[in-house]
Formats: sequence, C-alpha cells, structure tokens
Amino acid sequence: MDVQEILKTVDHTLLKQDAVWDQIKTLCDEGMRYATASVCIAPCFVARTSSYLAGRLPVCTVIGFPNGAATTAAKCFEARDAVKNGAAELDMVINIGWAKEGRWEDLRDEISAVKEACAGRLLKVIIETCLLTQEEKTALCGVVSDSGADFIKTSTGFGGGGATFEDVALMKAHVRPGLGIKAAGGIAGLADAARFLELGADRLGTSRIVRAVQALEKQDTERD
Repeated sequence: MDVQEILKTVDHTLLKQDAVWDQIKTLCDEGMRYATASVCIAPCFVARTSSYLAGRLPVCTVIGFPNGAATTAAKCFEARDAVKNGAAELDMVINIGWAKEGRWEDLRDEISAVKEACAGRLLKVIIETCLLTQEEKTALCGVVSDSGADFIKTSTGFGGGGATFEDVALMKAHVRPGLGIKAAGGIAGLADAARFLELGADRLGTSRIVRAVQALEKQDTERD
C-alpha cells in the first residue's frame, strides 16, 4: 500500500499526560507536512491548536478520556466545549462498566447524546476492546451502529492493550454499512498500518506512522 494512502488515514496523536505545547506544535507541523487526516490532542490544547492550524488540518480531541466513567452530562459538556474551541472530530470513551452490565440501551443513549452535543462534528466511539469479551465487542458493534455515531474505535491506548487485527475484522463483520472503523493503540509501523486498512479500518490513531516515514526519509538521505 502506498505510504501517502496510509498517511491520509492517520490521526497523528499525542495524548500523553506530560505533553507540552512545543510537542503539540511539532505534532501539528508534522501533520501538515505529511497530510495526515488530523491531529489528535487533549482537550486543553484544542483552542490553541485550532488557532495555530487555522483550518489547514482538522483538530481531533478526546471525551471522557481515558476511563469513560464520567457522567453523560459531563461528556456532553466536554463535547460542546471542544466544539466551541475548534474541534472538528471527537473521540469519546464509552462507560465500560455499563458494557459489562449489559446496559446497551443506556450506552446507546449516551452516545446519541454526545453526538448531538458534537453539533455535526465527527464522533468516534472508543469501546476499549482489550477489556471486553467477544460477545461484548459484538454487542457494542450494534450499539454504536444504532447510536448515530460516525466511527467505532478500538482503544484508548491507556487500557493495557491496543488494536488487534482480529478486533478490526470483527468490527468490519458486525457494524452497519457506512460506519467508520478506527484502529488505535499499538500500531507498530507501516506494515501493521497497511494490514489494519486491508481488514477494514478507515482511520489509524498513532504517532508511529509519521515516525516510520521520517525514518525512511532519513535512510534515503543517508544513501544520497
């Protein structure tokens, strides 16, 4: 798969707790240089990032991150605040305890409420696959499909595990047509990225793809 085709699916991501503005600015510069799908950053950076990018690249942020246990009202407030500050895409974490209890209707209603708060922006729903059984993953494919969200997403990267090929294949088999799939967490490099896309992912949440492309560029320079 062509490197540019991979890059345009990447949400170039920095969500580490100790991230500072200089790192976010570098992330933005890289995102623009390599024409990624977006930059994905913490809510506290959204306004400054949006001003810096000035429409040259979409800003993605996270809601209820990383645990998903905030109230629905808090998640909706976060979403409205992020939109006000310039976010074009929002990745929300479900209440994983509700999934463990089989509270599918409550989960669907919460996602729908957050989607409304997004005011037309893209909503990606993180289900944290590493904490779920196969049955729970399958059920959540249906919940997210019915919720009005735009994407289902595998992982936060903070839950002890990331995207797997098996989980992306499962999602592709069980979500409604047209629902996007985002693989995130643990994507090792370009070969991994290509495989996730072949299995049905539409977006990739990672910083490693840009790093891999930079490494290739360095090798080319050294050969010259």
